[in-house]
Amino acid sequence: MTAIRDARPIDRGAIVAVTLAAYEQYAAALTPPLWARYRQNIQATLGDVGTAAQIVAEEESGALVGTVLLFPAGAVMPNPGGTAIPLEWPEVRLLAVAPAARGKGVARRLMEECIQRARAAGSPALTLHTADIMAVAMRLYERMGFTRVPELDIRPAPGILAKGYRLPLTLPSPQRGEGGNREPSPPKGERAG
Repeated sequence: MTAIRDARPIDRGAIVAVTLAAYEQYAAALTPPLWARYRQNIQATLGDVGTAAQIVAEEESGALVGTVLLFPAGAVMPNPGGTAIPLEWPEVRLLAVAPAARGKGVARRLMEECIQRARAAGSPALTLHTADIMAVAMRLYERMGFTRVPELDIRPAPGILAKGYRLPLTLPSPQRGEGGNREPSPPKGERAG
């Protein structure tokens, strides 16, 4: 069984190793200078996560097989291609699963943890950015209910588009046993109808 938990300081090396191993597949899709810059950005982000929650997936053996950052609403996200971006909603960054652990639901479990934490914080939405080269991740996000929001797009480098996605958290949650056909409750003091 894989456990999802907050990272500990001792996990730092393993987090960097898992993240770089997971993202290495994108090196072939980028020019060498872009890949070098992206790799540096990953390392810099992991070197100082600031106010983000760093969440890991740990196998029973103690090996870390996945990791993700969850930045809180109000945090400022660095934008290598321009001005830093203040976050209106919590933001998922650097979801990574070790290549040997893929296909076992680790990414989904890490994303579900991010969704649960954003909901518990009272956030009306959760956002993330991804790129076309990350097609498998994009399919996961879309299956989980994230939708494209072009106004959230950023351009971290010339010719690179990081597509914005958002998941509304005010909708009913199948994980909590809520159906999808309910009308939202009227605000306190108002009557429906």
